[in-house]
Amino acid sequence: CQGGWLKAVQEGARMGDIKDWKTRLSYFLQNSSNSTKMKSKKVGKHRTYFRPSPEEAQLWSEAFDELLANKYGLAAFRAFLKSEFCEENIEFWLACEDFKKTKSPQKLTSKAKKIYNDFIEKEAPKEINIDFQTKNMIAQNIQEATHTCFSAAQKRVYSLMENNSYPRFLESEFYQELCKKTPITRAAQGT
Repeated sequence: CQGGWLKAVQEGARMGDIKDWKTRLSYFLQNSSNSTKMKSKKVGKHRTYFRPSPEEAQLWSEAFDELLANKYGLAAFRAFLKSEFCEENIEFWLACEDFKKTKSPQKLTSKAKKIYNDFIEKEAPKEINIDFQTKNMIAQNIQEATHTCFSAAQKRVYSLMENNSYPRFLESEFYQELCKKTPITRAAQGT
């Protein structure tokens, strides 16, 4: 991940701080859990935390797409990338997914410029690590934005995450904990 050391120093964070990234993951899981049900039930500001079942978490290891398609898996992966100071990759990929769903040509152009400014241009706040030719191609393509102007970069970032970050995520302590079945205690059984 690009600039990880610098980001770690800037944020005053220590790499490998498992407790810190578990806290971040809990935050992501809480903020991504069932927001539509809560809106429809008009539950106050309190959000309920739902831990994914070990079986659900184990499905994430079958394919990277399984992880990305699951809201808890995506939240866990985002927290993991944040702990490694490379969350720009998943943020870029998600921005591209959203961009491809845009219908209005005006919105397409403004979103393309925002993605370019946030992730592509030199010294962008969340600059992703892509080659110079791809950056130049995108700079030309966003002049007349189409749904495919970020496709090459998105494929590159997807591949990077799938081949580097995803295997590390699957080996992480927190993912392993999610996959463990918790023994049922007598108190939980009601005896």
